[in-house]
Amino acid sequence: MGYDIGWIIPRLRNPGRLWYCASSITVAVVGLFSKIIIVFLNKTTVYNRETLQRAVGRATGVPLLTVSNHHSCFDDPGLWGVLDWTSLARGYRMRWSLAAHDICFTNALHSYFFSLGKCVPVVRGAGVYQPAIDFCIERLSAGEWVHIFPEGRVNVEKEHIRFKWGVGRIVADAPCMPLVLPIWHEGFDKVLPNQEPYLLKFRKHVYMNVGEPIQLEHLLDRSVHVILRH
Repeated sequence: MGYDIGWIIPRLRNPGRLWYCASSITVAVVGLFSKIIIVFLNKTTVYNRETLQRAVGRATGVPLLTVSNHHSCFDDPGLWGVLDWTSLARGYRMRWSLAAHDICFTNALHSYFFSLGKCVPVVRGAGVYQPAIDFCIERLSAGEWVHIFPEGRVNVEKEHIRFKWGVGRIVADAPCMPLVLPIWHEGFDKVLPNQEPYLLKFRKHVYMNVGEPIQLEHLLDRSVHVILRH
């Protein structure tokens, strides 16, 4: 019988002042740690960094949805180590991220740490209509930032696998069209290998390519027309 995670999303919805402060500090500390690992102890080349920085520093109330490939358990938070110090220090402005409940939320200590780090427990196999996806839609509705790995798992073999449908449901059901930003990266699995003993490595080279925002309004408009026609 697994650890009970039923309390986590209700707590994230109504955090309280102490929880909010602890979460902001946790996210900021992890973000700064990631920057030290990625920028100073390894070499990272980022293409189109300005687009990511602008998206993170967007106007208040504009929802942001970032999506990327998933090659290592260090992808998140490692990806965000390329942001400037000011962005990382503002933990309350950083992303919400889906995390597997059977890996990151297996006991009380892990559950508190990851939930304070703005990770939301997603249950694999429970489909797109589950509390974690509902919560992400709520966060976007509030103009916040959500990050998702559409592959749904660490793609150790780097295969071409079918993307999960969660991103589609989030975009379709969000009351306001989010800014959708794609990211592709290579090399995080060298910084944190997928084999035991799972120790961070240094002097590796990471590459990160930030795409341009994807415009999806026309696809949703077309879908509405097709539904009305039938």
